Amino acid sequence: MTDSDPQITLYRLQACPFCERVVRVLDDLDVAYDSRFVEPMHSERNVVKRVSGKRSVPAIVDGNTGVTMSESANIVAYLERTYGDGGAA
Repeated sequence: MTDSDPQITLYRLQACPFCERVVRVLDDLDVAYDSRFVEPMHSERNVVKRVSGKRSVPAIVDGNTGVTMSESANIVAYLERTYGDGGAA
């Protein structure tokens, strides 16, 4: 893994408006990330449950800070706080 590899993994669903909100913020802040599309069936989202403790998406894992979280509003606030204003180059 090189320094240019994305440290943020975003777990998301296709055509999910809450997921797209997080994608827009990541793109606006020019933050590199990996997208992992998960099972549409809530009960089958075991990969998300393993990383975040919940089956809800969006969920992110930030390897830079060790933060794992779900809920789009919380993720957006975290990204803006961490990578916005003071955090971005």
